Amino acid sequence: MNSFSPQLLNQAVELLKDGGVVAFPTDTVYGVGVDPLQPQAVRKLYRIKGRPDNKPIAILVGSIEDVERVAHSPSDPFSRLADRFWPGGLTLILEARDLPPEITAAGNTVGVRMPNHPLTLELLREFGGPIATTSANRSGEDPATSAREVDAQLGDRVNLIVDGGDTITKVASTVLDLSASPPRILRHGGISEQMLMECLKD
Repeated sequence: MNSFSPQLLNQAVELLKDGGVVAFPTDTVYGVGVDPLQPQAVRKLYRIKGRPDNKPIAILVGSIEDVERVAHSPSDPFSRLADRFWPGGLTLILEARDLPPEITAAGNTVGVRMPNHPLTLELLREFGGPIATTSANRSGEDPATSAREVDAQLGDRVNLIVDGGDTITKVASTVLDLSASPPRILRHGGISEQMLMECLKD
């Protein structure tokens, strides 16, 4: 485990560019991430977690421009939800664009989220694009909310663990599928259904 520093940020960026796997804190739980455009790195992420091949991996973004690189023409509901809840604990399912099948589990959609954590946002900016990210734990185990918990579950399976302290909310993001009509919640999290529906009605 390594405490955060500018040098560590540079190391994390270089590892991601080289196809490595980096664990880091977000505003919800710790994530483990790779470059989404490197299929070999994505496959490595599946192996590390023991994740089923038919379960897609979400993408963290640092800007709306990042969304446009991985998803088709975001809709008006997307814009309203992103304006209201991003950065924050809301993952939005959109139609995927130019992504390797490993990310989408050979499907047509992708989950995107902008995390509300300064370290993660800085990592995304320095990396210069989105990062494919899933919770930093073995599949079926509780999500890690500290670097210690990441180390206990994944240890030397990852190339680097960035210790940013305990996560803020300790609750996974709400997942809303905007590719469905009407939109439907796939996972309940910190943002309630009532909050989402009120935003969509405005």
